[in-house]
Amino acid sequence: MLSKYILPGNRIEMQAVERVKLADEGERKKVYLSQVRDILSEEQLEIFMPMEKTKMILLPVNTEYDMYFYTPQGLYQCFANVIDRYKDDNQYVLLMELTSNLRKFQRREYYRLSCALEMNSRPLEKEEKEAMDRKAGSYLVPGLPLKRSVVVDISGGGIRFLSSYSYEPDSLLYCKYNLVIDGVSKEYTLITKVLTSRELEDRPGVFEHRAQYVDIDTYDREEIIRFIFEEERKHRKREMGF
Repeated sequence: MLSKYILPGNRIEMQAVERVKLADEGERKKVYLSQVRDILSEEQLEIFMPMEKTKMILLPVNTEYDMYFYTPQGLYQCFANVIDRYKDDNQYVLLMELTSNLRKFQRREYYRLSCALEMNSRPLEKEEKEAMDRKAGSYLVPGLPLKRSVVVDISGGGIRFLSSYSYEPDSLLYCKYNLVIDGVSKEYTLITKVLTSRELEDRPGVFEHRAQYVDIDTYDREEIIRFIFEEERKHRKREMGF
């Protein structure tokens, strides 16, 4: 199946399944970019060593990565181990061995993880929106009442949530929820913009909202993406019976 869908030159995004320690940068867990060099079999392929700006990233052997392949037929995903790294024909190469089946992957800008997270939210006040437009530092009014909702999917770009009330499309919301990352719970307070809002046909009185993050801090976005990778990893382990 690998050689049927993946070709040399296909672009790759990859992230370590577990946090790894790189020789000169300490512990890191981030997305790396690479390209397919060659397909050796249905279980093994060569990829070019990832680069960051002009610096080569020496990914360690015996580390598992979550890999996404961009092909003319769409996006494909699998998990794979680095089993060797070497220089061939003046090119630095990683030898990868699949640890899961290749599957077609559907995503827009960011992968969306199905979940059930409690969230509290409220519309931004007029003065908060005005201060936000002026790029004022701390513009949120503390202590205002929040309404409860449930996030049913989350991505690095936004959320989909259910509630017993409706928000108007294009309205700005203050949202607060907790994520557990690396075993530690952290509270996130984010501003979102409502893209759509509708009442569910099969659940009268329940409203579904889709919202995207507004002016989200890069570090917060990377942590949310890391949370999604970790949850996908746990789900895959459960499916495999571990």
